[in-house]
Amino acid sequence: MGPVEPGSPTRTSTAARRRTVPWLVLGLWVVLLAVVAPFAAKLSDVQHDRAVDYLPASADSTQVAKIQEQLPGGETTELVLVYHRDGGLTAADEKAAADQVAAIADRHRLVAEPRGVPSKDGTTLMYPVASTEPGTDEKKRDALVDDVREVARSEGGLTVEVGGSGALATDASKVYESLGGPLLYTTVAVVAVLLILIYRSPVLWLVPLVVAGIADYMSMGAAYGLNQAFGTTVSGQSSGVMTILVFGAGTDYALLLVSRYREELRRVERPYDAMKVALRGCGPAVLASSGTVAAGLLCLLAADLNSSRGMGPLGTLGVLCALVAMLTLLPALLVLLGRRVFWPLVPAFGSAPKQRRSLFSAMGSSAGRRPLAVLAGGAVLLGALALGAFNLPGSLKQEDSFVDKPEAVAAMESLAKAFPEQSTQPISVIAPTGRAEAALATIRENDGVATAESGRSGDGWTEITVTAKSAPQSAAETATIKSLREELKGSYVGGPSAEQLDLRDTNDRDRLVVVPIVLLSVFLILVALLRSLVAPLLLVVAVVAVWGAALGIGGLVFGPVLGIEGTDPGLGLLSFVFLVALGVDYGIFLMHRMREECLGGAEPGAAALTALRTTGGVIASAGLVLAATFAVLLNMGLVQLVELGFVIAVGVLLDTFLVRTYLVTSASVALGRKVWWPGRLSRAPEPPPGETRVRERAVVG
Repeated sequence: MGPVEPGSPTRTSTAARRRTVPWLVLGLWVVLLAVVAPFAAKLSDVQHDRAVDYLPASADSTQVAKIQEQLPGGETTELVLVYHRDGGLTAADEKAAADQVAAIADRHRLVAEPRGVPSKDGTTLMYPVASTEPGTDEKKRDALVDDVREVARSEGGLTVEVGGSGALATDASKVYESLGGPLLYTTVAVVAVLLILIYRSPVLWLVPLVVAGIADYMSMGAAYGLNQAFGTTVSGQSSGVMTILVFGAGTDYALLLVSRYREELRRVERPYDAMKVALRGCGPAVLASSGTVAAGLLCLLAADLNSSRGMGPLGTLGVLCALVAMLTLLPALLVLLGRRVFWPLVPAFGSAPKQRRSLFSAMGSSAGRRPLAVLAGGAVLLGALALGAFNLPGSLKQEDSFVDKPEAVAAMESLAKAFPEQSTQPISVIAPTGRAEAALATIRENDGVATAESGRSGDGWTEITVTAKSAPQSAAETATIKSLREELKGSYVGGPSAEQLDLRDTNDRDRLVVVPIVLLSVFLILVALLRSLVAPLLLVVAVVAVWGAALGIGGLVFGPVLGIEGTDPGLGLLSFVFLVALGVDYGIFLMHRMREECLGGAEPGAAALTALRTTGGVIASAGLVLAATFAVLLNMGLVQLVELGFVIAVGVLLDTFLVRTYLVTSASVALGRKVWWPGRLSRAPEPPPGETRVRERAVVG
């Protein structure tokens, strides 16, 4: 077949595609955004941060919360007004407190008439207040708490603090509401700075950043649809992590695509044709890596904890929206902008990139010379770092979960000092109405119970409010909750302290269930991609080692450096899922290139070093961006987000600059063809040793 003549139908149709396809893709995205926009704006309406939205689905405390919603008046918002004067309360103080509480009772529908409880030292007066007025409406609950705080004001040396589970929930929801704007702006700023440094162009950095922002908006609309269709839980934590994943993973895919596109522009004259070649070259690796991340995150559906189970689909949506945007919208924009988007470092057709010895060539050289020594040294280092996990602080208490102490926590601390002889946080028991009297008697006989009173009844259930003798979330109170659950068969024991107990126990259960599923699913995907059993096992062992080391560094930093008083129960599971999924993501880039080199005839050692030299820069840039996006969580107001962001950011950096560059490469060099066992690459005949050394020296040089 001869060359295509100018003006021929084939040449004309090709030119037409070059002109129309990018504009068509851009037009489709405009239509898509117009469709998604109304739904994206509604995501905040379905975002909930009530206790029941985080609690395990099968736990006692979850059942208590659900039944309380069905009792007369609906869900109860419980508050505690704390009046305090250091030198002791005066008669005027007591009258002022009574007047304020009476004003609150006039303005709001309360469950019962509030009664003041004085402390033994006479410095503090506690008024428990409960209202069914807000029900399950979080905005009404917040309005109630704000109004109570407006009425109950400190004056003349008398300090007033509003605490209780309702006030604590309001303070937490305000922190989550404040995350949206600062989280997005900080993430955009961090990614923008890194892209400017990586691309060294005043224009190019803006293109992937804009595309990532559009992908984030699309993910918000998709998350709203998921909530409406399947009832998927949307919390402040899960929506925040979704945004982080869109920008982090999306920028990673953009870095890989732009790097390959720049390379092809030197060999292919027209940007449209160069982009086609770039997409064919890196598209499969990007699809495989995003699929692995999505599969790992979807394993969270096996969790019993509502917040963890909801984070899986939302995180997956974020990754998939980023993938679609970076493989369609980004290429279209780059083609339309042409070569000038790379200014001032424009890749001219027919030019050759500057040849210079890279950092990763030097790393590969050291790993190639002494692979076993490098592997052993890295393993010892990771193992030593992992020992720091034994220094992680104990379970995080409610009062320690905020970076900046809100009023509700200050009230809890004041109550703990003033009433050391009893709990100031009620335990809620829901008993069948027919057995309520017997349940009440059993509760009062419990050695850990100070008081117990029957409350509302309805739909065959009766509410009993219990006060323990021990401080909230103490070992003694936990023992009381467990003994009540043992004694009250057929009843449910809940309340704030019971919720924290259920969160901890369910996270322990979820780790035992989800971790093996994640490891197995990721391993099977890697086996299918790499046609090997050894290479996938190597990658999985590497990311598990990274997770242990990252947790260990957290143990060395959280308490001694950051002053954090406890560890979030979900930190181990969530950090494991993210680090395994994202770590394997980078492993795919490296091993996929290594396999390509082997298929092209390179020996395993040379292939490993070539893969590191050619992909190391992109992987390093992607790792820096991803670590920086998760590090944004360090600036948030909740300890659980700070801990999660720290561990993932540190883990990604360890994976990028130690495990991926040194340990995986040195292990591949040491194993040789065995790394591809039992695939056909492992059965190829070994060349003479001298030839192998010559080829490896040539690659390193």
